[in-house]
Amino acid sequence: MSKRDYYEVLGVDSSASDQEVKKAFRRIAMKYHPDRNPDDQKADEKFKEAQEAYEILGDADKKAAYDRFGHAGLDQNGGGQGGAGFSDVFGDVFGDIFGGGGRGRSGPARGSDLRYDLQLDLEDAVKGKTVQIDVPTMVSCEVCDGSGARKGSAPVTCDTCGGSGQVRMSQGFFSVQQTCPKCGGRGKMISDPCGSCHGQGVKEERKTLSVKIPPGVDTGDRIRLSGKGEAGPHGGPTGDLYVQMHVRKHDIFVRDGSNLHCEVPISFAQSALGGELEVPTLSGKVKLKIPSETQSGKLFRLRGKGVAPVRGGAQGDLLCRVVVETPVNLSAEQRELLESFDNSLAGKSKHSPRSNHWFDGVKKFFDNLTS
Repeated sequence: MSKRDYYEVLGVDSSASDQEVKKAFRRIAMKYHPDRNPDDQKADEKFKEAQEAYEILGDADKKAAYDRFGHAGLDQNGGGQGGAGFSDVFGDVFGDIFGGGGRGRSGPARGSDLRYDLQLDLEDAVKGKTVQIDVPTMVSCEVCDGSGARKGSAPVTCDTCGGSGQVRMSQGFFSVQQTCPKCGGRGKMISDPCGSCHGQGVKEERKTLSVKIPPGVDTGDRIRLSGKGEAGPHGGPTGDLYVQMHVRKHDIFVRDGSNLHCEVPISFAQSALGGELEVPTLSGKVKLKIPSETQSGKLFRLRGKGVAPVRGGAQGDLLCRVVVETPVNLSAEQRELLESFDNSLAGKSKHSPRSNHWFDGVKKFFDNLTS
């Protein structure tokens, strides 16, 4: 084996943390693993070199001896002949390659998590509500109590893995654990399957669940119901159910975080003379005072009339944007009155400061173009 500097082999410096050393070894081992480089002598040498380096630098005592005395400090201790931390990272690396590893699963698999998309009105999302939902799912078979074996019989120990759920595969100088291909990692086999669930231990069924929606939820929020997902096969643990919130579009309000927005149409007379309007909120009607000479687009804030966030914090506001509505379907008399009113304003800039300012700007613009 090479006696190159071990830090140089892994591409780290002497101050590297245990996690950095482990990560460096993983990267090199994945690249030069013999199964990925068959008949490549150079790749095999680099792999073994990285293995030896990690056996030393991945062990605190050997690393300390190496840092102090170099390779000479390891010779008397049999350096490179199996480090304490090697099997751990080895399982991590080759579990990625082979689908197994030193920490392979055993026993029945966990049931799948489920997702339910819940449509809510804005009022219910803001105030909270308890709803009933029907969820199609897999439940534990009552006939065999989820074991998958016919009543009166029981699962038997897998003769391939001896009940461990894992088999060991030898590959040259090392061995790797894999999930048992015969029992799928359960460690048990069904020799006489249940006639109701056909040996799966689960059956499809619709469940009605009560879900409490907390006040303030919004689209994208979700509620986790632990243990309400699918039952695991062969008596495995049950998964979870995630209820995903979708708030419907509202006819009046638009939500923006904890604030609500709405448009309030007002007449030309109301915008000029001012007045008082009743506007809706999610908690009832309130009075909104419109000052005289209010322009279209003016925003009024009603504090505390928004949404209390589900995760806590101050309640938001209701922002009312007034929109001056142009009258339509005028009678002859109404048209005559408006024309008379418009004539009374002609030439008086004090009544339309914004219009006059705009026309002055337009005139200046064209003057500059022709000059």
